[in-house]
Amino acid sequence: MHLRLPSLVALGGLALAAAGVIAPRALALPPLPSMHWADTTRGRPFAKDPSVIWFKDRYLLYYSVPPWQKPQRPGDGWRIGLATSPDLTEWKKIAELGPEQPCEARGVCAPGAIVLGGRVHLFYQTYGNGPKDAICHAWSDDGVAFTRDPSNPVFAPTGAWTAGRAIDAEAFPVGDRLLLFFATRDPAMKIQMLGVAGAPLASDFSRRTWQQLVDGPVLQPELPWERACIEAPTIVRRGDDLVMFYAGGYNNEPQQIGAATSRDGLTWTRLSAEPFLAHGGPDSWNASESGHPGVFVDPAGRTHLFYQGNRDHGATWYLSRVEIGWKENRPLVLAPR
Repeated sequence: MHLRLPSLVALGGLALAAAGVIAPRALALPPLPSMHWADTTRGRPFAKDPSVIWFKDRYLLYYSVPPWQKPQRPGDGWRIGLATSPDLTEWKKIAELGPEQPCEARGVCAPGAIVLGGRVHLFYQTYGNGPKDAICHAWSDDGVAFTRDPSNPVFAPTGAWTAGRAIDAEAFPVGDRLLLFFATRDPAMKIQMLGVAGAPLASDFSRRTWQQLVDGPVLQPELPWERACIEAPTIVRRGDDLVMFYAGGYNNEPQQIGAATSRDGLTWTRLSAEPFLAHGGPDSWNASESGHPGVFVDPAGRTHLFYQGNRDHGATWYLSRVEIGWKENRPLVLAPR
C-alpha cells in the first residue's frame, strides 16, 4: 500500500488512525498548561521574570521584555511589560516601562512589585552594565504610571564576597523592616548567589535608607542541580515561617525551582535536596527550564507560583503558573483544577 504522507499530515491524527497508521510519538506533544502566555510585541513570544499583584480590584503582571530584533532599534534595551487578567490565566498587555534615568539607559528588567500603604512599589534592576547593575525603585498610585526614585539606583552590595552587582529584587516586610532580597555574583562574576538588605518599613526606600544586613550570601549554590547559580528569590509568609522559592542553575542549563524556609529572613534552610518544580520532559513546553519564580497569594488566600519556561533554549519564553497547597506550612504543587 502506498501512502501519500502530505495528505495524511493534512488530515491530522484522526485521519491517521482511520487509515490504520499510528502517528510517531514525537507528533503527540504533551498538553500545554492552562496559562501559557507571552508578550508578542517583539516579533516572537517572549516574557520573563513574572511578578503578580492584586491592586485596585484587578490582577497586574509585571515582566521583562527584550529589545526588538527586527527591525533593530538603536539604543533599545530591555523593558518592563505590564499586563492585566480577570482570572490569572488569560492576560492582556496594557503598558510598558522603559528607561528614564541615566542609570537605566541600557535597559530595565526583572521587576518585583509589592503593595504597601495603598501604593505599588516596584523594585527592578538596571541591565547591560555587568558588575555595575543595581536595584532601582519606583512607585505608582494606579499600578501603571510610575514615578522614579530620584536617588536611583537605591542599592548595590559591598564586601569582599561580591562583585557589587545586584539583580532580581524581591521586597518583603518582616517586622518593622522591608527586606530586599537580591542576586549578586562573586568577584570573579562566576557564581550567582542571594543577599539581603533592609530599610525601615516607614521610610521612603530611597538609597540612604538601605543597609546590607549580612556580609555574605544568605543562600548560595550547593546542590548539583543548582550548578553555579541561585537567583530570583520570591517570598511568602506561612504563620511564623517565611518560605522562599528560588531559581537554581543559569537559564536553560536547565534552570529549576527550589524552596527554602526561614524565621528571620537572614538564615535559610532548604526544604529538599531536589527541585521543588523541575523542568519538563524532552517534548514539554518547559523542556529547557522552569525558572525565575514569582509567588502570589490571591484575595481568596490561594497561593500561585508563576514561572518562566521554554523548550528552545531561549529563542522564546513563556509564563505559566501552578497552584501551591500547604501541609504543615510546607509547599506542594496542586493538580490543576
